[in-house]
Amino acid sequence: MIKDAIAAGIYSDNAALRRAATGGAALCTITAIDGSFSRRLGAQMAIGADGAITGSMADGCLEAALTHHAAEAAEDGKPRFLHFGGAGDPMDLRLPCGSRIAVTVDPAPDRAVLAAAVEALDARQCAELAVPMADGDTFLRPFRPELRIVAIGTGPELAAFEALAAAHGAIVDAVRPFGEGVGCGVADGLSLGAAPDLPLDPWSAVVVLFHDHEWERAIIPWAVASDAFYVGAQGGAPTRDARLAHLAALGLADRAAGRLHGPVGLIERARDPAVLALSVLAEIVALYEVTGP
Repeated sequence: MIKDAIAAGIYSDNAALRRAATGGAALCTITAIDGSFSRRLGAQMAIGADGAITGSMADGCLEAALTHHAAEAAEDGKPRFLHFGGAGDPMDLRLPCGSRIAVTVDPAPDRAVLAAAVEALDARQCAELAVPMADGDTFLRPFRPELRIVAIGTGPELAAFEALAAAHGAIVDAVRPFGEGVGCGVADGLSLGAAPDLPLDPWSAVVVLFHDHEWERAIIPWAVASDAFYVGAQGGAPTRDARLAHLAALGLADRAAGRLHGPVGLIERARDPAVLALSVLAEIVALYEVTGP
């Protein structure tokens, strides 16, 4: 599932790290930003020997310039320390946003170090990479595991969410009741009164999409008691009140505070499965983006 998520999320920084770790690709990293820029500090892009790009920096012009510099750097194997946005170099690109950025282009990063970072991410652990800078110092670039979503439910709501989340690039475990559908994320399916036997970490989200809310009585406590940064479930006001009362009776009210979402999603009263999927995924991604490091 991780490989499928990376294929869908080809523009992500983690995907760039993974591509550079396999060898034969330069790794570009934004190490400084002066002003406002469309990408974050530490954004990365891998450039293969054939010019193929994984990740992104800005618009096509900057990518083209970095591809040129990566090819030059590959000839002597030494990093290039570049500035864009008005550094005084006649070959410098003027950035439309008016900002300035510094980029390190490393044609031969330590592949073993990159592989160790990828291994940590696959183990659902954070990683860190030291990127060389022009002044001899290093820029410490943190990484966090890819977004993982455990989506539990039935019918078109779950199908729509599973497809959209996978297209976004998230790692998706879709859990359905026994006998429903083919190719479920959990082969054995789910029994009424049981919760999935899946690990949840601080970069995992759980969304419950049942109309028969009896299914959630075991699932919601399991999710709330975990380290998942997000737990959401559909249902109207009476269902939400009953849900909170059930959690309070189990002594989980404090664990639910700030993480249990209902109404679920950003779009109020989403009735169409596709709209609900978009609404919930946007809410999850928004919270994942502010989840450390």
